[in-house]
Amino acid sequence: MASSVTLSRPKATGPLISLVPMIDVMLILLVFFMVTSTYLNLDMIPAVQQQEHAPETGTVNASGGTILIRLGADGVPVMRGRALSRADLADLLSARLADDPLTQVLVLPSGAATTQALIAVMDTATQAGVVRLRVVRLEARP
Repeated sequence: MASSVTLSRPKATGPLISLVPMIDVMLILLVFFMVTSTYLNLDMIPAVQQQEHAPETGTVNASGGTILIRLGADGVPVMRGRALSRADLADLLSARLADDPLTQVLVLPSGAATTQALIAVMDTATQAGVVRLRVVRLEARP
C-alpha cells in the first residue's frame, strides 16, 4: 500500500499595502496644521511690564498698563483664569488704578454672554475709576 502525498501551494495574496507612506503624509499634515494655526492665549496681553516712573524725570509713564477681563457665558468676569465677583473686580481695578491711573481695561465677552452682564462689568470698571475701557470682539476669519 502506497500512500500518496499531495502538496498544495497556498493561494497567491494580493499586493502588500505599506502604511509607511500614509504615516509620512499624516505627519506632514500634522506639522502643516500646527504651523498654520494660531493659538490665542489672551491672558498674555500684558506681556511687558511697563515702568510706572521714568527713571530720569520721575513722571508717570503715559502709556499705562493693560488688564484683560474675560466675560464668560454665565456672566462672571474672569481675570487670569480666576473668577471674580463684582466687588473683587472693583477692588482689583481700584488697586491697579492707584498704581497706574492710565491703566487700560479690555473686556472680552463670550459670544453667549448677555448684554446685561457686559454692562454690569463696564459699570463696575467705570465706578472703580477706569477711563480707558474697551470692549474687544473676536471675529471669525472668512
